[in-house]
Amino acid sequence: MKYKPVKDRRCQNEKCQDHSKFGEGNIIRHSKYKTRLGRRRRYLCKTCKKTFCSTKGTPYYRLHKSRLDFDEVVQMTVEGVGISSISRIKCFSWNTIASWQYLACQAADKFNDHKLKGVELMELQADEIRTFAGTKKMPMWIFAAIEVWSRLWISKVVGNRNYRNIKTLLNQVIDACRIVNPFIFTTDGFEPYSWATKNLMSSICLYAQVIKKRRKNRVIKVERRLIIGTKPKIEQLLFESEDSSTINTSFVERLNLTIRQGCAYLGRRTACHSRHKDLLANNLELQMCYYNFVRPHSALKFGDETRTPAMQAGLVKKQLSFREIFMAVAILFWWYSVFMRMLVQVERFSWFSVQQQQLMKEAPEFDVLTVERKDC
Repeated sequence: MKYKPVKDRRCQNEKCQDHSKFGEGNIIRHSKYKTRLGRRRRYLCKTCKKTFCSTKGTPYYRLHKSRLDFDEVVQMTVEGVGISSISRIKCFSWNTIASWQYLACQAADKFNDHKLKGVELMELQADEIRTFAGTKKMPMWIFAAIEVWSRLWISKVVGNRNYRNIKTLLNQVIDACRIVNPFIFTTDGFEPYSWATKNLMSSICLYAQVIKKRRKNRVIKVERRLIIGTKPKIEQLLFESEDSSTINTSFVERLNLTIRQGCAYLGRRTACHSRHKDLLANNLELQMCYYNFVRPHSALKFGDETRTPAMQAGLVKKQLSFREIFMAVAILFWWYSVFMRMLVQVERFSWFSVQQQQLMKEAPEFDVLTVERKDC
C-alpha cells in the first residue's frame, strides 16, 4: 500500500538534509508499533530512510509512564506544588519529577516562541517581582508585561533590576506585538523604565507612572505622573479604553499575584525556593504558557464562554490542553514556521519592522512633559 506524504511532520534526524523542513513530501506513514498503552504510529523519511515515532520531538518521547501521569505532574507544577510534594503524591522519584518538569518547560518555551506573535497592543502595563535564587544575598527580579485588553502575558525577564533587563523586556514586547495605534504604557516609578521608553517607544506610546507612598506597610498616597504625552490625549485613550478609567497598574499587579501563587519557587516562607536563576526562568516559561493558553481567565467571561487570554488576543480559537501543546511541539505549526523563516532571512527589514518604522513616521509627535521627581 502506497501512503500519501504527510505535510504536518518533519524528519527528526538531525543529519538529514530535509531536517526541520515541512511540506517537502519526504515524510510518509510507515507502520505501527505496540506499547503497554496502545498502538503508536511510525513515520518514514524518504530522504534519509530513517523512521521515527509520533512522539519523537515531544516531552512524551521514550516516556516510561503514561502521558496522563506526565500531564498531572505538569498540572500540579503550575498550581504551585513543589517537587518534593509531587514526588510523594505520585510515588515517583524526585529526579523523575525534576526531569519531567525540565522537558515540559522546554516544550512550553518553544510553544511560546511560535505562538506569541502578532498581538495587537492597546494598553500595556509592566512591573517586577522581587525574589532570590540560591541565597537571599542574591536577589532576583522577575519583570513581566501584560496587554490589558486581552490579559495576555506578553513577555518576562529574570535578572537584576537594571536598565539592561528593562530594555530586553520592552524589546520582547515590540517583537511580539503589532502596533496599530498609539497605546498607554504604565509602570511604577522605577527610573530606568522612563529611560528605556524614551529610547524605544517614545513616538508610539503615551507613558505614565504610578508612584505609591507607603507608611507602616500601608498605601497612604498614590501619585500619577505623565512622562510622555499630553493630558488631553491620554484622557481620550482612557475614555476609549474598555478596562481602565484612570492611570493604574492594577492589572499587572494582579498578574504578579497569579505568578506568585502558581510558582512554588516564589512562596513567601518555603523551602522550595529556586537554587539557580535558570530553573526559575524555565518554570516561568511553563507558567506563561499555562496562563495564556490553558487557564480560563475569569475577567474574560462572555455568556457561557470563559476565554483564555490567547483566545481573547486571537492567537488560538479554543482553550488548549497540555496534551495539545506538547504534541504540537513536534509539528511546530509548519505553516507558521515557513512564514517565520522568511522573516529571519530579512532580519531587521522584516514585515513587522517595516510596519513599525512606517508607523513611527506617521505617528504624531507627542509633547514630552518633563516632571521632576520629588523626595518621598
